[in-house]
Amino acid sequence: MGTTSGGTGRHVRMLVEGLVRRGHQAAVVGPGSVEEAFSFREAGATFAEVPVSDRPHPLNDLRAVLAIRRLTRDADVVHAHGLRAGALASLALRAIRPRTSKRAGAEYQETGRQGIGSQEAGGSTPAGGPSGGKGPGVVVTLHNALTAGGFVGFVYGVLERIVARRADRVLVVSPDLAERMTALGARKVGEAVVPAPPLRPARRTPEEVRDELGAGDRPLVLTIARLAQQKGLDTLLDVAAGPWEGPMPLFAVAGEGPLREELQDRIRGRSLPVLLLGDRDDIPDLLAAASVVVNCSRWEGLPLSLSEALMAGKPVIASGVGGIPWLVGDAGMLVPYGDAEGLRSALRKVLDEPGVARTLSEAATLRGRELPDGDDAVESVLGVYEAARSYG
Repeated sequence: MGTTSGGTGRHVRMLVEGLVRRGHQAAVVGPGSVEEAFSFREAGATFAEVPVSDRPHPLNDLRAVLAIRRLTRDADVVHAHGLRAGALASLALRAIRPRTSKRAGAEYQETGRQGIGSQEAGGSTPAGGPSGGKGPGVVVTLHNALTAGGFVGFVYGVLERIVARRADRVLVVSPDLAERMTALGARKVGEAVVPAPPLRPARRTPEEVRDELGAGDRPLVLTIARLAQQKGLDTLLDVAAGPWEGPMPLFAVAGEGPLREELQDRIRGRSLPVLLLGDRDDIPDLLAAASVVVNCSRWEGLPLSLSEALMAGKPVIASGVGGIPWLVGDAGMLVPYGDAEGLRSALRKVLDEPGVARTLSEAATLRGRELPDGDDAVESVLGVYEAARSYG
């Protein structure tokens, strides 16, 4: 895995715990920062530090490829998380194979959402793998999509092609990613099961949280997001600017990131009712106090923040992008990305009509109970591992 401080690291930790409980040996390879953040050794895995940077660097990437090859030579399966780690693992362990037809990865569209744990990425495969040689099976989970263009977008496209042409199995978090990887020649594309951990109980009352934030009697609109370009927070600021009839909501954003200074300048310059809370370790408390949870992202796969909102029984308003429509189902209101007026209108409806909020809250509670858990995720990847192992 590469550098992460959020959902990918939590997901890998969940897989490690489940695999170790079932008697499997697990090793995590990645930057030292991820061991500091997620304590994989504590979960029962071994850990080897290999820097995997966010940006391509030819010499460092070559070193990483050689280290991955050395550290994983005795593994049955190597499961890489994220495009950078996936490309490096694919380069380390798999030779390029002939491009397959676009039909090859179509199982995702046909079966990928019919049931958690379905083995759409499995199936019998002749021994020898795409390289025709021996070695660990290579599974890559793509947790995200790039929304930037230019040189960064070009590099991203190159890495996608490496993964599509070399990995034995590609798991994705949304149908659009499945279509893209299939079009690039991925032989087997399957659904990634990425659940949120169980939501712990709130430690403070909603009143205590609202007092801390200075919400008073105003509705509290909560967004849980990294302060980054992908999250579409410029749209949230446009929504907060109004106009509003009745009490003006207080918007609170839990998360940190590179756009903090830029966003704070806009908030200050327009006197917007928006609080940037930074990283928080009391998300359940914030959820309990929130009137509604809003997501404005340009793209998301299966955001853990929305899974947590559903498990907390909160009304959800979100961009209808990536994997969000499947995740939310009928438990929330979806709006096109970047549609500030549409988002504001949906927010008014939830805040001004108690019946709407109550209906969405009840639907969220039901949907939260239906979502997959850690056992579902582990059982799903074990089936994929068995298929990739026979393929390696």
